[in-house]
Amino acid sequence: MKLVIGDPASGKSYTAEVPKGSEGLLIGKKVGDSFEAGAFGAAGYTLKITGGSDMSGFPMRHDIDGPRRAKVLLSQGPGFNSTQKGERQRRVVRGKIISDQIEQINCKVETAGPKPLNELFVKKEGEGKKKEEGKK
Repeated sequence: MKLVIGDPASGKSYTAEVPKGSEGLLIGKKVGDSFEAGAFGAAGYTLKITGGSDMSGFPMRHDIDGPRRAKVLLSQGPGFNSTQKGERQRRVVRGKIISDQIEQINCKVETAGPKPLNELFVKKEGEGKKKEEGKK
């Protein structure tokens, strides 16, 4: 499971891998809940869950109850981008409760800790090279 942390103060996002033993701390939480991020490498930080996606890439929606997949009629929001005014389509999305099927959890910083995030989550050498190679 990956944790993508957005920092509204700097406008940057950081990725952290959730250890297998700590996944249980997030399972059962809902989109909109807050949690302490000390177990995930961000001591002193409080994070708010804003969304996520499952193993197949289906996004989580805050208005679908449970951890289930559902086929719903969408006109806007996560899981659907309209091209015409008034357009609606039936799409598969994931519910708002985190389960073991969730692969990525998106969250943002509510209260910052003593150290900045760029010191806690240092990019390893080789990350981001594909983007740089594509720009050449």
